[in-house]
Amino acid sequence: MKKLSEILKNLVCKEIIGDENVEISGVNFDSRKVTKGDLFVAKRGDTTDGHDFILKAIEQGAVAVVCEKLPAEISDACCYVVVPDSAEALGQIACAWYDYPSEKLKLVGVTGTNGKTTVATLLYQLFRQLGYKVGLLSTVENRINDQIVEAKLTTPESLEINELLTKMLEVGCEYAFMEVSSHSVAHRKDVKPHLVAHRRVAGLHFAGAIFTNLTQDHLDFHGTMENYRDAKKRFFDELPAEAFAITNLDDKNGEFMLQNTRAKKYTYTLRAMGDFKTKVLENDFSGMLLSVNGREVHVPFVGKFNASNITAVYGTAVLLGQDGLEVLRIISSLDSVSGRFETLRSPSGYFAIVDYAHTPDALKNVVGTINQILQGKSGRLITVVGCGGDRDKTKRPLMAQEAVNGSWKAVLTSDNPRTENPQEILNDMLAGLDSEQRKKTLVIADRREAIRTACTLAQSGDVVLVAGKGHENYQIIGTEKFHFDDREEVLEMF
Repeated sequence: MKKLSEILKNLVCKEIIGDENVEISGVNFDSRKVTKGDLFVAKRGDTTDGHDFILKAIEQGAVAVVCEKLPAEISDACCYVVVPDSAEALGQIACAWYDYPSEKLKLVGVTGTNGKTTVATLLYQLFRQLGYKVGLLSTVENRINDQIVEAKLTTPESLEINELLTKMLEVGCEYAFMEVSSHSVAHRKDVKPHLVAHRRVAGLHFAGAIFTNLTQDHLDFHGTMENYRDAKKRFFDELPAEAFAITNLDDKNGEFMLQNTRAKKYTYTLRAMGDFKTKVLENDFSGMLLSVNGREVHVPFVGKFNASNITAVYGTAVLLGQDGLEVLRIISSLDSVSGRFETLRSPSGYFAIVDYAHTPDALKNVVGTINQILQGKSGRLITVVGCGGDRDKTKRPLMAQEAVNGSWKAVLTSDNPRTENPQEILNDMLAGLDSEQRKKTLVIADRREAIRTACTLAQSGDVVLVAGKGHENYQIIGTEKFHFDDREEVLEMF
């Protein structure tokens, strides 16, 4: 139980009507979950508006309501708190309700289009092997030290974030690493006018922040690349002065992210001069030999994009006070992240690679890496790829182009069509190809059949890339989830 005034102490309030010293027994933004004594936060969503459910929440026992506009009817049994932005308020309230857990451990956020999961997960693995108790919030899974908690969103809702951080503290975690999506940081001006900024990380205290890269994605939400970029930058703008910010100097937006941050600024690079610099000395399907700040290390990861991710991990660990040599020793033995350039070898001698690449740039990087390794060899690349339904349509022709341009054969297929017609998604992809490119392309809407066809075409020395879903073990068709795992399909063909 907490007094409402205690929960509101860091909140910008426009108006308070009622007793702000009322005792609160819980916080909810879903009116269906409200129970007696709760504070209800009326938050706008993309399809529903919590303000429409204020009366229902009070009927179910809410004793306080946070809202952007007062309802037509005011109840004497309830305290009303009017705020400029309910989503922002929910983040601040969540932190206060759980006694500010992010201030009691070292929380590091990773943002960018690609590489967030890899960097956050490798940092989690690294610090566990360094002997610390550690938490992880990622697209693949959340972890409270050893305990696995299912992940539903790249960045959970603010109440769930603070609950998970609290549980991490309860088991003695000192560090936590989390992915920070653009959706979770964005303000209203960073998204399309009819959509809502979620502000899930509002109120959190970060010890450090990492920027990986920025390429086209989520334009269905942000509208423009400028809005998408500005949402990422906002994460760095809001860092405290005692935090560190480390950015990828090889990305044209890297230095832009640091322009207005109060945090201490650091850079990492493969191509320029930075605080943390890596050279790729050797690269094949078994891993890479790297020179990291002048020290050689072999790692079980493939591709320049992973060399960049590892440099970010190394730099972050050093900035968190760890010994660089010990960090490299452990990095050399870390496991690859599920569904990230996951390499499987068939009994008949061809390779299959399952990767989460679901943006044009990510696909270009993975295809380029495979072709670089195949250079001078007889092997061919066969790429299976699709695009998600009810998501950014502008990247569909670009995805097809990247797949076809870098492959001997491309198989276009379904990838979570959701409520869209799979054939219409494929038509959008095909629209990006000319007549010569289409000659290298097969269109098979059934993803299982597409994977099987690619594997059937493969000969010894070839590589089958199955891109887009990575760790996901489902297909979303309509509004239902069905079990489907690219790795299982590949192994069945083996």
